[in-house]
Amino acid sequence: MKKLLIVLAVIFILGGILYSLSAGRYNSAIILQEDAQTAWSNVESAYQRRSDLIGNLVKTVQGAADFERSTLKEVIEARSKATSINIDPSNITPGQMAQFQQAQSGLSSALSRLLVTVERYPDLKSNQNFLNLQTQLEGTENRINVERNRYNEAVGLYNKNLRIFPNNIILGMLGNFEKMTRFKADEGAEKAPDVDFDFK
Repeated sequence: MKKLLIVLAVIFILGGILYSLSAGRYNSAIILQEDAQTAWSNVESAYQRRSDLIGNLVKTVQGAADFERSTLKEVIEARSKATSINIDPSNITPGQMAQFQQAQSGLSSALSRLLVTVERYPDLKSNQNFLNLQTQLEGTENRINVERNRYNEAVGLYNKNLRIFPNNIILGMLGNFEKMTRFKADEGAEKAPDVDFDFK
C-alpha cells in the first residue's frame, strides 16, 4: 500500500510538472499569436485609413474640370481592388499575403501617378483641401510602414516561440500552431530607383 501511495505521489508530481510546463508554453503561444493577429489588424486599419483618404482625394481632384480622367479611373479601380482582398488574421498564408501586397502596391503606384499628374495643375496644387489630404496621405503611408514593422516583430516573436526547444515538441502535441507569414518588400525594392533630372 505504501509503495502504491509513493507511485501515485510521483505520478501526481510529474503530472503537475508536465502540466505546468505545457500550460505555460501553450498560454504563451496563444498570447503571442493573439498579439501578432492584433498587429495584423492594425496593418489593415492603416491601409483602410489610406483607402478612406483616397476617396476624399479623388473627389477633390475631380473638381479640377480638365484633370485627366484616366488617371482618376486608375486610382479608383486600384482602390476597389485593394479593398476587396480580405485576409483572416488567424490563418494568413504566404499566397494571401502576396495577393494583398500586390493589390496594395497597385494602389500605391496609381496614387503616385495621380500625385505626379497633379503637378501640372497649379490651381489644384494650391487648393487647401488637396494640400491637407496630401499631407494626411503622406502621414498614413508612414503609419502603414510602422504597422507593418510592428506586425513583423510580433510574428517574429510568435514564430521564434514555436521553434525553440522544448516548445516545438510540446506545442506540436498540444495545438494547431502554424508559423505566421511576415510582410516582405515588393520585388525589386532593394534596388535604388533611377533618378533622371532631364530639364530639356
